Amino acid sequence: MIRKFATVYAGHVDLPDRGQDATPANERRFSNEHLAGVFAKSEAIAKVMDEGGWDTLWMAEHNFQQEGYEVIPNLLMAAVHLCHLTKTLKIGCGFNITPMWHPLRLAEDFACADIMTKGRTIFGVGRGYHTREVETFGAPMLDQNANRELFEEQVEIIFKAFDNERFSHKGKHYTLPPEVPYRGYTLKDLTLVPRPVHLPVECWQPVVSASARGLDFMVKHNIKGAVGGGAATMEQGPITAFQAAGHRAGKDWKLGENLMIGIVIHLADTKQQALKEIVPLYEEHAKMFAPLNFMPGMTKEQVAAVARRGGWYEAGVPTVEHYIKLGGWFAGTSDELVAFLKNIESRYRGL
Repeated sequence: MIRKFATVYAGHVDLPDRGQDATPANERRFSNEHLAGVFAKSEAIAKVMDEGGWDTLWMAEHNFQQEGYEVIPNLLMAAVHLCHLTKTLKIGCGFNITPMWHPLRLAEDFACADIMTKGRTIFGVGRGYHTREVETFGAPMLDQNANRELFEEQVEIIFKAFDNERFSHKGKHYTLPPEVPYRGYTLKDLTLVPRPVHLPVECWQPVVSASARGLDFMVKHNIKGAVGGGAATMEQGPITAFQAAGHRAGKDWKLGENLMIGIVIHLADTKQQALKEIVPLYEEHAKMFAPLNFMPGMTKEQVAAVARRGGWYEAGVPTVEHYIKLGGWFAGTSDELVAFLKNIESRYRGL
């Protein structure tokens, strides 16, 4: 049954206007002072969640976003800070974009956060989807096969470092350690110092394409899956596919087990009020994510329309009601939300 509730704060700053008639995403640009306000905003959110008994605050790690949508570049530093301001709230890394890191630097930094937050930092890995940041840091993003290949080798290294007192690795991209002389001997293995003390490390990864290769890799490393958007209630999609991957590995998983489902939720006193209020928020979300192919079902022509100011629905852009029907968005009252969540719980017994 559903036992834990979390929210995602991807790291947006306060926007002066929202919606399709407001500033187009590519024209947004904020001062450094305004962008730095993300940290005070994250502190306020974390404190309220901690007081309200929430389980986890998930945050996103991104770079160079002068548009103001996702402006936290280092989740592990943020996690340590926020855990020191709260009592029980966990901070989830959603996600450490692994191709932008050296895998051992990421492993070391997480180990430090794990120790300094007494296990309240949750690890997460992702391949990335912003060409601007991944390619800028020298990793492939346009070449999806190369990106996945690099990511998989990096994750292999990270878990070797977490789970073994001594480790070594030889692959296409990394030879660790290099066989060099050091203090009178030749290096043959390494020890991560420090290693995480809360083992095995709980790790999450977004489920996007739900390919068999990707899901089998997650199951191999005991990585849990985060499903979001309209796919969240499609049983023949990623939820069923993740269960099938577990079964291939001999795991007797119930439907939804080792997954979390992300729903965009807006509450108001009446359903009509919620639907009215969610529209500019949905439109701002679309401005950010449609060009990155994260709005299921949108055509190229509709994505092009989203990049312009106004006239979206005349161009056929799906309304928020469309995504509400798919199940990835919700607008209504608190009582209606309880019924919505109980329905999800009844469908996915392992969630």
